[in-house]
Amino acid sequence: MDLLLIETVFDPLNAKAALYAASKVGDKTGRRLPIIFSATINDRSGRLLTGQSVEALYHTVESYGLLSFGLNCSFGAEGLAATAASVNQFAACATSIHPNAGLPNENGEYDESPESMAKAISKMAEEGLLNIAGGCCGTTPEHIRAIREALEGIQPRRIPARKEEILTVAGLDCINIDLKQSN
Repeated sequence: MDLLLIETVFDPLNAKAALYAASKVGDKTGRRLPIIFSATINDRSGRLLTGQSVEALYHTVESYGLLSFGLNCSFGAEGLAATAASVNQFAACATSIHPNAGLPNENGEYDESPESMAKAISKMAEEGLLNIAGGCCGTTPEHIRAIREALEGIQPRRIPARKEEILTVAGLDCINIDLKQSN
């Protein structure tokens, strides 16, 4: 096994349980696997089913040393663009996106074409928002091929340094405390 993907996270407690289990297995085996962590949002405001913001979720789990933090499932690539842009503002690790091929129609099928999905993902990559891209529900090998081709030659997101002087406390939302100002 090369890495661990914890995906479609919509509850921070379940997420922490999965990350804790992964760390315990790593302790027991002496081998910690890199973790790709991916949340699914419930509404266009960018919140999880539990009401927590994606930023608060990130700060809830960042101490586990994630390889990447990102988004999957949800509304399709274009529907995740605004939340992906917000993740870029706070994630001090690689970022990922692997959306559904749109929302399911009345027959439970996904209608977003490989070309439109690839176009939306490449736009995010061109804006410097992504390190890892793929697909979730409804994507086909044609979708993945189109995404790969659309991303060729686009530089990955530059991973920012973590701001050590900022303490972030997370619940449903975040509170940032500037440690330089509080002394």
